[in-house]
Amino acid sequence: MLHHHAVSGVLKELTLSLALKCLSFDFIGSSVDESSEEFGTLQIPSSWKPVVQDPSTLQIFFDYYRIMGPPLSKEALECLVRLASVRRSLFTDDPARFQFLGHLMNGTKEIIQTGEGLADHDNYHEFCRLLGRFKVNYQLSELLSVESYGEWIHLVAEFTTKSLQSWQWASSSVYYLLGLWSRLVTSVPYLKGETPSLLDETVPKITEGFITSRFNSNQADFPDDLSEDPLDNAELLQDHLEFFPYLCRYQYETSSLCIMKIMDPILQVYTERASSPMPVDANELAVIEGQISWIVHIIAAILKVRQITSCRTESQELIDAELAARVLQLSNVTDIGVHSQRYGEISKQRLDRAILTFFQNFRKSYVGDHAMHSSKLYLRLSELLGLHDHLVLLNFIVGKIAMNLKHYPQCEDVIEHTLSLFLELASGYMTGKLLLKLDSIKFIIVNHTVTPYSYFASVFVLYFGLVQRREKKGRTQSCLLDDPGPACTTLRCRVCVVVINEILALLSCSPDNVMIGLIWNCSDAAFTFDAIAMSFYCSSLHGLRCVTTPLLKFMAEFVLNKAQRLSFDSSSPNGILLFREVSKLVVAYGSSILSRPINTDIYNNKYKGIWISLIILSRALSGNYVNFGVFELYGDRALADALDVSLKMILSIPLADIFAYRKLTKAYFAFMEVLFSNHISFILNLDTNTFLNIIGSLEAGLKGLDTGISSQQCASAVDNLATFYFNHVTIGEVSASPASMNFTRHIAECPNLFTEVHCVIYIYIYI
Repeated sequence: MLHHHAVSGVLKELTLSLALKCLSFDFIGSSVDESSEEFGTLQIPSSWKPVVQDPSTLQIFFDYYRIMGPPLSKEALECLVRLASVRRSLFTDDPARFQFLGHLMNGTKEIIQTGEGLADHDNYHEFCRLLGRFKVNYQLSELLSVESYGEWIHLVAEFTTKSLQSWQWASSSVYYLLGLWSRLVTSVPYLKGETPSLLDETVPKITEGFITSRFNSNQADFPDDLSEDPLDNAELLQDHLEFFPYLCRYQYETSSLCIMKIMDPILQVYTERASSPMPVDANELAVIEGQISWIVHIIAAILKVRQITSCRTESQELIDAELAARVLQLSNVTDIGVHSQRYGEISKQRLDRAILTFFQNFRKSYVGDHAMHSSKLYLRLSELLGLHDHLVLLNFIVGKIAMNLKHYPQCEDVIEHTLSLFLELASGYMTGKLLLKLDSIKFIIVNHTVTPYSYFASVFVLYFGLVQRREKKGRTQSCLLDDPGPACTTLRCRVCVVVINEILALLSCSPDNVMIGLIWNCSDAAFTFDAIAMSFYCSSLHGLRCVTTPLLKFMAEFVLNKAQRLSFDSSSPNGILLFREVSKLVVAYGSSILSRPINTDIYNNKYKGIWISLIILSRALSGNYVNFGVFELYGDRALADALDVSLKMILSIPLADIFAYRKLTKAYFAFMEVLFSNHISFILNLDTNTFLNIIGSLEAGLKGLDTGISSQQCASAVDNLATFYFNHVTIGEVSASPASMNFTRHIAECPNLFTEVHCVIYIYIYI
């Protein structure tokens, strides 16, 4: 008898496993990302129609879930998730589809009512995924057509509210529940008929439950691993806030009142603590800052969805103003009194990052490029805070940026977020022009030389960030101080010289941090070429002693000739001078990296610098601002040395490692494409073994899965090689060039060489 039960259990387990594998099969070869839990519609064969439409099929899996314990009960739910995703065209008519949907609703309703199996975390998670599929694969009108919809929607709302209260246990599962509700509310405008959706009754409770749960979460203890706290994990935070703003916008007035009701008392306490004469409890402040951080992130997310929805009515703009005013008021408080002494606290850093996120999302809706000048928001902000237009508000944001740069020199996360915000402001066409109208910006530029080192970072960022370029009739013009004349150019160059000299002077004490700042803010400053040449070139020997990854990245950005920004007069030597400095930098780095053994972390310590060096050379060689024939004509070794050291760096890396690291792969083949296009003689003048190695790498690249490499870069290189062979060897003159003679020598020394090259060419043509 026991043996019979054991056999029966094994059969049930194998049967369920087989069913799941069948339902998980990729019938149309869509290559769904296996690392993702999401999948699209299940494209099962038409021959399965009778089985799927049979009500007993769904019931079998609901029964399996009820009678089998974990982990088999989870597999039963996985089968139901896939059946809930069956393509619409499988059903012959609407009644058959509604019957199938009704069976799904009744089955999930029973699970919620009994709670059976939901104490197991895996079952709970899979059940939430099943509920999420209802709106992914079915229209709201179809859900309303099911008789049990009213009871079902109230049960799901109650289940969601309880899940929000148990956030830490069910955090990854709530994502699917919020996705269900957000899709439901966004479908309401398209709903026809008079059948009530009942969302007006259920959504406000869920919205309030979400806000309250996030607010209260900071009173609980989080794990030591900070990645578990969404406030320190951008991806996790995105999961939490991706769908919720749509619920808020559905009944915005009710949702905003809930937010303000929670935020106002805690904001008042935080403000009072700033000027409190009594000692302040640091733990209490940490909890308050965490709570406010969540509310600020929620407000920022609500403003973000305004860009992708039609929520632009005057009433909603007034509510936006009410919420924004509270965050702006908070921003004024964070840097005064007791709070100005807490920059080293993690909770304070979280709060400032939340405020920066708010500024980013608020800017996209109400400042600069996409701002609505007739918006009612500024009328309300003027009444509340005296901020009557987006220029005043922009000045407010710049003040916060400067404050962060001044007080967070050691906090990489806050500085990075701050620079990202400023880069967005400076990159926008309208916001870039608005920045130049701010008195604070003009003052910083004029008085840059008297600022102390503690404020140097902000001066540097503000100067280089604010100088924008605009395209007009194909030519680049400076917008600095709205004055494109000689006086402005002189001021710009003078400031640039002073700042870069200060940077080079600081390289010895903190090369990485200083050069990172240089990359962030100089990468788009080609118009300051003369100033950079004066300072950077004359101090290049100093800089080359500490060639770092940031310095290489800066040069990679600087030599990139995007939008033809590096355009020199026909008599200008700047292109040649620039490449000479590129050569010095690459040779210095290559000589250094090749001369020392690398035993640990070979990618970061060796390969990373090499692929950036290859990018530098690729961009410099293909930038069309250098006449490379000048170097050989006048015996200048800049080009030859750069190519030689690049070849040595390439040969020091096994081909398997080149393909193992994606960035290295792309940089290597981009460099090969440039060499075979413009400097093929260098390749042909190599010894036969080295030449064969390079050809072998091209063949391997052609066979790779990356179409950008195989069909573009490798194919182009092989095409140039074949063209050279035909023009200079097959039909070449008697007095052949040295390169063609070397090509012939390679073939003579290796009889199979031509066959191998021909095979590569054949592969290229076939592709």
